[in-house]
Amino acid sequence: MTSHLLDIADLAAADVRAVLDMAEMPPDKIGRPLAGHGVALLFEKPSTRTRHSMEMAVVQLGGHPVYTRGDEVGFDVREPVEDVTRILQGYHRVLAARVFDHAVLERMVDVADVPVVNMLSDRAHPLQALADALTMEQALGSLAGRTVAWVGDYNNVARSLSEISVLLGAHVRLACPVGYDADESELERLELRGAGDVTQFHRPVEAVDGADAVHADTWVSMGQEVDKESRKQAFEGFTVDSSLMAAAAPGAVFMHCLPAYRGVEVAADVIDGPRSLVFRQGHNRLHAARAALAWLVTP
Repeated sequence: MTSHLLDIADLAAADVRAVLDMAEMPPDKIGRPLAGHGVALLFEKPSTRTRHSMEMAVVQLGGHPVYTRGDEVGFDVREPVEDVTRILQGYHRVLAARVFDHAVLERMVDVADVPVVNMLSDRAHPLQALADALTMEQALGSLAGRTVAWVGDYNNVARSLSEISVLLGAHVRLACPVGYDADESELERLELRGAGDVTQFHRPVEAVDGADAVHADTWVSMGQEVDKESRKQAFEGFTVDSSLMAAAAPGAVFMHCLPAYRGVEVAADVIDGPRSLVFRQGHNRLHAARAALAWLVTP
């Protein structure tokens, strides 16, 4: 049966452990499982980190990445999603897509005979979560019993981060404004994913209190620009600044998936300060992508 990576929820704890362990390995130790193969990189939404990390990951595994813009693919405009998938899988060993609607990925999986990888959707960002977990483990050691705080919108990045954190035994503390939070069914779903627990607050300091890692994201993601002003009002008081970081555990780290807006969701002295891991986190996108691809295509 073909394995796919649409969400961290697709993976068991042993799978996550295998990918993270492989991410720590230099490329020559992994080998070249994509030698002679292509990997389709389909981008409905542009990206800096995702494109560069995925292209280089494919190259390091011996494959040939083919970047294609959304207007070139034309999902359901030029051709149905299913037709694009069936054609491209005849050329490529892996199909990876960065899409607005998660349902597009699910439709690809329904007809795909090769692995499909989610490079970001409105529901999940599993490659980011793998890089986040890798970065936290490098800085903190095992995440079992650690506390991971999220400050901001309960979005795709927060969902995937929460899933991988509880799977690795961490306790998740969410600080989200009313209306931008996780509902009870989602909190219950996360609790069932692993050994860690999940608690949600509406005041950031309560979530950050004693946390080992503090995560934030932009308040206005791509496609949400029309709601920019209303979101800024709703998120007032959710900026991660030095006073908020002071509530975290000694030695706590700050993380952000980037791009970041200094003075909005995070203060400049935090993201550019000694507790920030954002650039290591960004570089780990390459190592996480390489490991995920190798895991998917290696028998």
